[in-house]
Amino acid sequence: MKAVLVVHGGAWAIPDELADASVEGVKAAASEGYGVLGAGGSALDAVEKAVRAMEDNPVFDAGHGAVLNADGEVELDAIIMDGQTLGSGAVSCVQNIANPVSLARAVMEKTDHVMLTGRGANLFAERIGFKTAPTETLVTAYERREWEKAKEYGAGVKELFRSQLCHDTVGAVAVDSCGNVACATSTGGIRNKMVGRVGDSPVIGAGGYADNRSGAVSCTGHGESILKVTLARLIIFHIEQGKEVEDAVELSLRYMDERVHGGGGAIAVSPSGQWAATFTTERMAWAAAEQGTLWYGLNPRERSQDKPVQ
Repeated sequence: MKAVLVVHGGAWAIPDELADASVEGVKAAASEGYGVLGAGGSALDAVEKAVRAMEDNPVFDAGHGAVLNADGEVELDAIIMDGQTLGSGAVSCVQNIANPVSLARAVMEKTDHVMLTGRGANLFAERIGFKTAPTETLVTAYERREWEKAKEYGAGVKELFRSQLCHDTVGAVAVDSCGNVACATSTGGIRNKMVGRVGDSPVIGAGGYADNRSGAVSCTGHGESILKVTLARLIIFHIEQGKEVEDAVELSLRYMDERVHGGGGAIAVSPSGQWAATFTTERMAWAAAEQGTLWYGLNPRERSQDKPVQ
């Protein structure tokens, strides 16, 4: 069975000054995640490893580098899902957590629940001894400046999403050598969002979905639009109906654009190793590793090949 890992660093209007760093960030994350697969590791471990790499990279909006809400706070969301068992874990509106994807996995493995939110999620993290991080270490000077600018001009989240003033979600999907699939998605949301706002990222069937019978998906883009069409599950539905993976993603994104005028992107992989990285926004940083080859892109229809990965 061919092992494959695909990552995205968010679908939005990535400005030129962040383009190179975004591409290098997803390439590094894909290489780290694929390293797990190459060593015989599971798809679940691989997607967690890849997403953690992007949570630790301040160029992305997840963990370090997260955006600020209307009150100038960091509130993080994440999900992880195991396609073999449909085991799922998610957290939303958590604070002082650098790697929310790992906390989401702890929810999956150490509780009887699927999602914990806000204070409850942070209390759970404290109870299990999960490492915390001071808020100031998660926020870059760049984000502080952009947040102040957004507050000054009173820009709403829709305007910010369409501009070059926000970051976005990160995610990963994988299939391992046993044919098991998994997904993970993590985000700080949209700059200047309302306190307590939860987008698509931690919601099963919206921000991500994984099932060994069909495939794994991680979504990115305007969260409210993705929620309305349950984008991840819609992509899986088209795969179940016999569509090729890339066609399933394109059809679903087109439907979201037509139905609710929402922009976004998604990565997907099937149990047989078919994969896709597709978006309707100006740009999406993505990378895919398969059979020792690293593919990556940023602009529409762009697909470049890099040196082999181990």
